[in-house]
Amino acid sequence: MEKTVDTPTLATIVQAVPFLLQMPTQHLSVDYDREADVLYLSFQQPQQATDSQMTDEGILLRYRDDTLVGITILEASTRP
Repeated sequence: MEKTVDTPTLATIVQAVPFLLQMPTQHLSVDYDREADVLYLSFQQPQQATDSQMTDEGILLRYRDDTLVGITILEASTRP
């Protein structure tokens, strides 16, 4: 039996590839909490962040010393 992925999903993933390749690391972990509408991007596992900074856009930048180790995007589904 042939397995398929719906075309819109596959097209969206393929469109994201250039952006994913620009990430500041070779490792990327993505988690989405649908109930809270929060998207978590982790560049290192475990993150072990020692500091964080909230942007005016509601994006939490998580740092270990001076290294960006993660990004938390609040209200993710409302982003363009």
